Order: sequence, then structure tokens, then C-alpha cells
Amino acid sequence: MVRLILTLTINPAIDRTFITDRLVFEDRTYILESSESAGGRGINASRVIHSFGGPTLALATAGGAAGERFREHLRGAGFPFELVPIASEIRTNLAITDLQGLTVKLNEVGPQLRAEEVEQVEAAVQRHLPGAEWLMLCGSIPPGVPPDFYARLISAARAQGVKTLLDTDGEALRQGIKARPSVVTPNQQEAERLLNLPILTRAGAVAAAAKICEMGAELVVLSLGSRGAVTTSRAATLEVIPPPVEAVCPIGAGDALAAAFVWAMVNHYSEPDALRWAVAAGTASARLPGIRFASLADTREIFERVEVRPASA
Repeated sequence: MVRLILTLTINPAIDRTFITDRLVFEDRTYILESSESAGGRGINASRVIHSFGGPTLALATAGGAAGERFREHLRGAGFPFELVPIASEIRTNLAITDLQGLTVKLNEVGPQLRAEEVEQVEAAVQRHLPGAEWLMLCGSIPPGVPPDFYARLISAARAQGVKTLLDTDGEALRQGIKARPSVVTPNQQEAERLLNLPILTRAGAVAAAAKICEMGAELVVLSLGSRGAVTTSRAATLEVIPPPVEAVCPIGAGDALAAAFVWAMVNHYSEPDALRWAVAAGTASARLPGIRFASLADTREIFERVEVRPASA
């Protein structure tokens, strides 16, 4: 029986994206293209996994008129999903990017969830764990969700032999790491907030990844954008270095990175090769305008040129 990659997006959004000729202060800019899609880190992860041919089920919340539009967008996405209804309207996020690659992302905080709605989300995850190989816990938690929510799900998944990937920020990240997820994938800014220190150099990134690993994560994949990633586990510390590319829009690259890593692990790649796939997917997706994700073929072309080597402190 094929076991799923289960993704959870408890704070999903309608993503509205505008591509402009340029982004400048105190002058006009012209919108060249606009689009709307179902968004959220877990939704994006399922989208990438599905496009790579992997088995996935996306769990998310949905409420209000935006929730109905969210559902309609998901119906056209091609992968299975299950929505937990909530009373409040889900958020709408805005992304503005120009032809030079400058990007501004404006996110709403999200709706207030009731205690019974949080319980329903947790019950939905628990119900699908027996059929899952991985659980990906993705994105921010909205108001009303306790900061240890992801930590509880990580513990529940471990009890059933399900591996976990944690991709979030703030206190949810801090408490989630204490529950010992299989993988945690902070970007540079999230790691800086977690550790309350700037990451200015490659050596600083290596030290930061080691500190996060010591907090409880089995594997830390610290994403450094166009510079690739630094990874630390109890076995090794590695640098994953992509080829130079022209980045157009980095939004969503981290979602592609996390999704490709789990997809590769499910397909029995070695951990170093899974890391190469992860960085390749993020790099290939950053070359695309708007919130778009690279195909498996485009990712494979980058994968062949990604280097993995031992990291030096």
C-alpha cells in the first residue's frame, strides 16, 4: 500500500500575486499580470509533491467567502484535499514582484480559531496518520491555536511511526523543535528570530544549524536562499550549494525545498541526494515569476548541478 505525504495548513490563504514592471518608492508602477490561487505552505508543498508524481493529501481549514474560493481553486489543483470548516473567513495574502526580482509579501495574520475548531483539525490529522509516511506541518498558526499545537502533532505522529517535517516560525517553531521532529526547515530570517542572533556568514549559519539541532530536531535544513542550505544532523554537517541562477521571485522557494526533500526521501534517495533535490527545487522555482513551482524536469536539470560537501565551521 502506498503511504501518503500528509500536509497540514492550519492558516491557509487566498494568494493574490501581482507582477509589475518595477517596484519603486514615490512613483507609479504598472501591473503587468495578476493571478489568484489557493495558498499556504502546506498547500504549496502538496502541489509540488503532486507535480513530482508523489502521493499526497492536503489538510487545511476553510471559512467564509474566501474559503469557498479557496475550495474552488483546490478542485482545479489535481491533488486530494480535505478541508476542516471554520466560522471565520480565511485570510488573503498579497505578493507584488517586479521584473527585476524585487518582491514584497503582505500577509494577514489569519482568523481567530475556536477551541473546538482546533480540536477538529487535530482529529483530522490523527485520522489520517495511519495511512501516512510523512506529516508536513507547514506555515504559521492563526490566533486561537496554542503554540504547542505542532508539538502535540509531532508527538502523535512519532507514536505511529510517521516522520515529521516542521516548517513554521516563532513560538510554534520553538515549541515544535522540542518535540523532536524528523526535519525542521527554517529560512535564515526564521532561524535568526528563533536564536535571537544575526546570521552574517556561512560559519554563522553552520553554528546556527548546530544550535537548532541541539534544541531537538533530528535534521536541520537551514535555507540560505540563493546560497543554498546548511544542514546539520547528529551524523554530519553539510553545505548544499546550487548553481548560480537568475532569481525572479523567491516566494514559495522554501515550500518547494521542503516538499522536494520529503518526496525524495519517500522515493528512497539517500539523505545527501534528498538535500540536493530540495535545494534544486527551491532554486528552480525561484527562477519563475510569481508564486510558481518548477516541474520535475526543470528541477532535475538543477539537481545535476547541485553540490553537497562537508561544512566547515
